[in-house]
Formats: sequence, C-alpha cells, structure tokens
Amino acid sequence: MRLILLLLTALSASAAQVPLRVGEVLTFRVGWGIFLHAGDITIAATADHSDRKPEVVVTTLTSTRGFLGQLFPFEARADSVFDPQTSRMLLHTEKSFSGRKSTSTVLQFDYAKSTASYIDMVDGSKNQTVPIPQPDHPLDLIASLIQTRNWGLKPGESREANVIFESEIYELTIHAVRYETLRTPLGTFNTLVYEPRMEKTPPKGMFKRGSNVRVWISQDGEPLPVRFEVEFKFGAGVATLTSYEPPSPPNATDAVASDDAKNSRP
Repeated sequence: MRLILLLLTALSASAAQVPLRVGEVLTFRVGWGIFLHAGDITIAATADHSDRKPEVVVTTLTSTRGFLGQLFPFEARADSVFDPQTSRMLLHTEKSFSGRKSTSTVLQFDYAKSTASYIDMVDGSKNQTVPIPQPDHPLDLIASLIQTRNWGLKPGESREANVIFESEIYELTIHAVRYETLRTPLGTFNTLVYEPRMEKTPPKGMFKRGSNVRVWISQDGEPLPVRFEVEFKFGAGVATLTSYEPPSPPNATDAVASDDAKNSRP
C-alpha cells in the first residue's frame, strides 16, 4: 500500500503562466487496484493580498479515505505561492501525516542567485541550498502536468520543464504522445495525453524505479486535466477529475485588490 501513498505525494512548468487561475478548484478521486476510491486530491487557487503585494496561492490537499484510509491514514497539504506578474513560484511548503510519521518542509526561491533554500522543519540536518536549472520556472509535478494545458502542443512535440520533489529539482521533458477519447464522471472528452520523462539527466525518484506518469488534457472547450496516472511495476494509481469550479471573473480579483488598497490608506 506504500505505492498509493507515493501516488498521493507525487500528485501532491510561450510565456509561463500560473498553473491555476484564481477561483479554480479541481477535485480528483484516486483509485488503486480494487480500491476504486482510495483517496482524494483537491487543488485550488486563491488570491492573497495580505502583504500588500498580489500573490496567487495554489493549495493541494491529498488524503486516503474509506477502508484504505483506516489502514493507512495519510493527509498532506502543499501550498505554492506565485508572483502573478512573472508566474514564478516564490515559496513552496509541504506538510504530511502518515501514521506516526509527520513531515514539514519549505522551499524558498532566490532567482537573482539561481538557488533555492530547502528547509526541513523536522530534521534540520537535511537543510541545503540547491541550484535552479533553466528554464527557471520550477513547479511541483502535479502543477507541471496541469501547466501542459497552456502549451498547445501536438502529438510528437515536447517541451522542457523543471519539477521539484522534496529537496531536488528534476529536469523533465514532457512529451505530447497521442489523442485519446476518455470517459469520466464529468462526461466523455477528447484528450491529449502527455508523458514526462527524464532524458537529460540520470533518472531519479519514481522515474529511477521505472514508473510512468501521464496526464490527459481535455481538448473540448476548457482544457482540463481530466485524469492523472502513475504506473508502477505492480499496478497503477489513477486520479480522475470528479468536480471542477471555474476561475473567478477577472474583475472579481481586481475588486479585491482595489478594496485592499483602499483599506491600507492612512
């Protein structure tokens, strides 16, 4: 059952864009083998003006549920803070609970120095400074896969991306593989399948263990990530989109910023 936890943490990069627009909420049902509803993933984007500087926060919540949740309780929260002007991730925090084990980490980016500071709030001996490779818009894996909906690639084309996982930044090549019709709880979609691969450096993490990762992006109307899949040697974990809330109207977030500015005046 450790594999389902790997899926949940893994599914815990034209000009770059923030992966989600303010107000968007994506909810996924995670299945693994006979466990048709082994867990849930919810991803939401909100606007933050608390520091008088507009930012976008993308929050990912993951958890096991049902019978599997009782046997292997797991909960995690990841918050990614973005500068909406540059679309760069400024800060990434993760917290998780699994049985008796808890984790809490922070990754803070300094693009002027092309480095990121990794801080382990539980074990300080793991703290380190890591380089940021080009292109310098690193994202977590699930955000990188969601980001592909903005690329407009066709089968046979690919694009480079940098993906963070714990204290490392992976260099991935994400390939547009094929078109595929997919049935989901939200309906039937014509989709484009993307696959990330480690081709520029020796495989690490799940890629070193021979895992394959895929995302299905709908091509009908709003481009949505309607399915994620992580394929291990002994089965696959699948996250299927079950609910979608569209972004807030542009003037709604502008109004919030305007009100904040007014309230901050002496």
